[in-house]
Amino acid sequence: MTEMIELPVVQQDSCCAPVASAPITLEQAATTAGLFKALGDPTRVLLLSIVAAAEGQEACVCDLTEPTGLSQPTVSHHLKILTEAGFLSRTRRGSWAYYALVPGSLDRLATVLAE
Repeated sequence: MTEMIELPVVQQDSCCAPVASAPITLEQAATTAGLFKALGDPTRVLLLSIVAAAEGQEACVCDLTEPTGLSQPTVSHHLKILTEAGFLSRTRRGSWAYYALVPGSLDRLATVLAE
């Protein structure tokens, strides 16, 4: 059985402003497409959400395999894509890699759409 989620009503004036005031350049379009391409996979959106919600907005790769149900190499592949897109940073501690949300990286998406 599918559970229905009731979403809040969005005010007309807050949702219907123009997406852009002027066309972007081809380079800006490619950069923007890269951001959305990195988030074009449900697993990557889930991983980004888990890291963003973790204490200190940081998580060990060892803690990310169980929630996704994927192997460590597959999770690492998705994390690499998120890191290359600039959403996550990576630090090594011993044999484990830790991923942290890059401050302001999620704000970039809102800015791109609002400009």
